[in-house]
Amino acid sequence: MLKRELIQRVAGMNPHLRASDAEKIVNTIFEEMMAAMARGDRVELRGIGAFTVRVRPGRPGRNPKTGAEVVVPERHVPHFKPGKPMHERLNGGSTE
Repeated sequence: MLKRELIQRVAGMNPHLRASDAEKIVNTIFEEMMAAMARGDRVELRGIGAFTVRVRPGRPGRNPKTGAEVVVPERHVPHFKPGKPMHERLNGGSTE
């Protein structure tokens, strides 16, 4: 599903909202989720899952073209862990 499709669904399910209002709602939700993760907070959507930020430590590496050693800096990467209801829905009721 694309963001545009989500906005259309929100607008369709709420006929009292204009499409521009539905777009603002969706954008605000995503912006707040990204801002919380940027602060290092966990974002949990019950029944869907949790978004967290994991830190990959810096490490030595090599330039594949020249073979020269380089330092790969520490990175912060998003991580998603699905909740039990989503896991069950995707796997036909099995949680194993």
